[in-house]
Amino acid sequence: MTAKKSPDTAITSVAQDVYKTIMKQQSPALDMPLRSLTNVKYDPKDGYFELLGKMKTRTLTANTAKTFAQTLRMMTLSKKLIATNDIATKRDAYYQSKGDWGEAGFGDQVESDAIMDDMEAMLMINREQLGFIPDEDGSSCTGELIVVDNDPITGEKIEIDCTKFGTGGYSIPNTVDQLKFKTKAKFVLAIETSGMYQRFVYHKFWKKYKCILVSLKGVPSRATRRFLRKLQDENKLPVYVFTDGDPYGYLNIYRTLKVGSGNAAHINEYFCVPDAKFIGVTPQDIIDYKLPTHALKDVDIKRVKDGIKNDPFVKHHKPWEKALRQMVKEKKRAEQQAFAAKHLNYVMDTYIPDKLKNPKTWLP
Repeated sequence: MTAKKSPDTAITSVAQDVYKTIMKQQSPALDMPLRSLTNVKYDPKDGYFELLGKMKTRTLTANTAKTFAQTLRMMTLSKKLIATNDIATKRDAYYQSKGDWGEAGFGDQVESDAIMDDMEAMLMINREQLGFIPDEDGSSCTGELIVVDNDPITGEKIEIDCTKFGTGGYSIPNTVDQLKFKTKAKFVLAIETSGMYQRFVYHKFWKKYKCILVSLKGVPSRATRRFLRKLQDENKLPVYVFTDGDPYGYLNIYRTLKVGSGNAAHINEYFCVPDAKFIGVTPQDIIDYKLPTHALKDVDIKRVKDGIKNDPFVKHHKPWEKALRQMVKEKKRAEQQAFAAKHLNYVMDTYIPDKLKNPKTWLP
């Protein structure tokens, strides 16, 4: 993510404004975007959720003194990390507050994560540039790709061949902006579940189809989304997404990968893949391939109806609205592994090859 100001300069600027306001004997305030789906718009020309402009203000009062202090202390920690070229996980940041932060210490990590997200939105700089990395990794990658990285200590260039991991895969790091790629792949196949990804790796699907396989592990982490975006932008690779045929796969996993989320609209531009295509499992696939199914739960139906009514992405893409209405009508969902009812490798031998040949069956 490219900031208008450097992270260090942005933090200093906010701190100076707070100091100047206090010296005028006035109450300082911190302004930040409202992070929710109600504060986003979707323009297909841009391809991701963008902020509408609604703001929230954190003014220093008796009731907000603790959260105000926590925000400033988090900014101080970030400034130190930047100055020393160091990093801290979100969990590290929580425990840092248990040191000398006194009454500004966090009660739990949910509290510290929220402050970190607010700071990121306020500065409009992603937290990786502020020195903070997620606790989880960025999933795995296998196939026709050489990743060019740098040793963080020596600066030495390192080339990692993603065809050389046997039945495993290259672990996508928490920060990926430093990476460069060499590839002759024709496309990227992003797979929801680790088990299904493992099947494709084990049988070297990537070798036969000259592609790159990426495990999403559910809703993809920011590192995974950024990794896929760089592959798409820098190597002009199409990204195809394969999830379970259920509301979670559609409206959480795929939607977040493609256009981002309302909660992170301030950084969606850099952490989504606008040109991604959904190749399955679609509601129509469930019928066409006569897949074993599970009944939709009430919570699933509510999620779909809410998406149809309120999600800017669904409201724009009528094929998605049609597919979701079909799912509600059928009241059925299917998992990726349902193809195993035919035979274990049917998903690789028949289903995915069928889908790759027929883009008319994809969803936007």
